[in-house]
Amino acid sequence: MQTDHGETRVLGTVKWFDPGKGFGFVVADHGGRDILLHANVLRNFGQSSVADAARVEISVQETPRGFQATAVHMILPPVEDTTPPLADFEDMSPEVLAAAKREPARVKWFDKSKGFGFANVFGSDEDVFIHIEVLRRSGLADLLPGEAIVLRVVQGKRGRMATEISSWESAVER
Repeated sequence: MQTDHGETRVLGTVKWFDPGKGFGFVVADHGGRDILLHANVLRNFGQSSVADAARVEISVQETPRGFQATAVHMILPPVEDTTPPLADFEDMSPEVLAAAKREPARVKWFDKSKGFGFANVFGSDEDVFIHIEVLRRSGLADLLPGEAIVLRVVQGKRGRMATEISSWESAVER
């Protein structure tokens, strides 16, 4: 689909994205050269990162340096998730996890190398634990301190835990 600005909407898969470097690449379903996905374009969608192998719909423009994403319209988490459920959730039914209340929150800190972090739910002093596997299964690769997010939260064996993470903007549109 061609737009007025010489852009084309493309469906593809994230090849890799490095939040530290501020960019990554998307492989279009129709093939061709890799498409640069800059962190600023991702931030305009309301996310600071995206998981490798996530499905995306983006607007693409050809530049002298190659193809670049100019807008993100949709992000879906990676489809092939063969990892077993987290031990903290294995006794909970999928229905209970899916029905968990969505709560607005702000990232307190997240350390990718440690594999976890915490967020504060608005209006509460209690921290919510975020495991890196939950982050990946939600289609994200990293979180930044102060980032606004929406969490599905359950009471786990060790306290309140996120079962799903959404960007603030994508959660507001639902």
